[in-house]
Amino acid sequence: MKKKTNETTRNKYLLIGLSVLCALLIGLSFFESSLVSPVKQVSGFFITPVQKGISAFGSWLSGLTDNFQDAVSLREENEALQARVDELTEENSQLIQDKEELDRLRELYDLDRQYDDYEKVGARIIAKESGNWFNLFTIDKGSRDGIEVDMNVISGGGLVGIVTEVGSSWSTVRSIIDDNSNVSAMVSTTSDQCMVAGDLRLLDEGALNLLSLTDTENKVHVGDKVVTSYISEKFLPGILIGYIDELSNDANNLTKSGYITPVVDFRHLQEVLVVLETKEYAAPSSDAGQESSQAETETSGESETQAQ
Repeated sequence: MKKKTNETTRNKYLLIGLSVLCALLIGLSFFESSLVSPVKQVSGFFITPVQKGISAFGSWLSGLTDNFQDAVSLREENEALQARVDELTEENSQLIQDKEELDRLRELYDLDRQYDDYEKVGARIIAKESGNWFNLFTIDKGSRDGIEVDMNVISGGGLVGIVTEVGSSWSTVRSIIDDNSNVSAMVSTTSDQCMVAGDLRLLDEGALNLLSLTDTENKVHVGDKVVTSYISEKFLPGILIGYIDELSNDANNLTKSGYITPVVDFRHLQEVLVVLETKEYAAPSSDAGQESSQAETETSGESETQAQ
């Protein structure tokens, strides 16, 4: 108990001493600065470093907080920019696809104007056989759109093939590159007749077979345009097939053979035009030939009688 009393007394004396010291310092502050300067120097010696340390720590802490806030802000801004980049990339990809489609449709439009004598309907390819080439494929138009078997199909500046099967809303097309395809054709500059045959083995070289060309006067040259012939049973006349790439004499020295570079890109077909018209072809019959011969004979006999 006595010990506690001593501590209380000592604290009281300490408090009184500090109070007197403060009073003296306050009193000294009213006198000339020369009297107070030593005290200021002593206090500044101890207090100034502490203030500097506290100020530096405060600045560091403030900078750390600002950096953290900047990092959060930059992260959010980066995420927003990345989302915008993804959006713009998608829009750019869509614009590229739209431009490519527009170019193809313009090409079809030009082709439609080129063969404006024929009524046509546009169609998209919806299926094809396996492989890289469009030798046999399906389109999204059928009988309800006016399409019939043996109608000609064009795209890419020229002849693609012919309709072989028709449903109500779809049709199958066999292109001229197919192994089973044969087209009666002619050279546009000379009207010399020939056959264009599909051969899948030649497709990697981008070529079609040119057969039985009747160039007796040697007027056909490499680079000449080959079109469908007017004597073809199923193909309308004058549709561009391609250009002669190579030409040589056959063994009989009467005809020539070679290769044609087709004008259509059979790797990248997407849209086509179907000509809503079939070729009206009447093959000459033997009866008609006999009747014609009899008529010529009868006419000849009548002429002889009149002459006598």
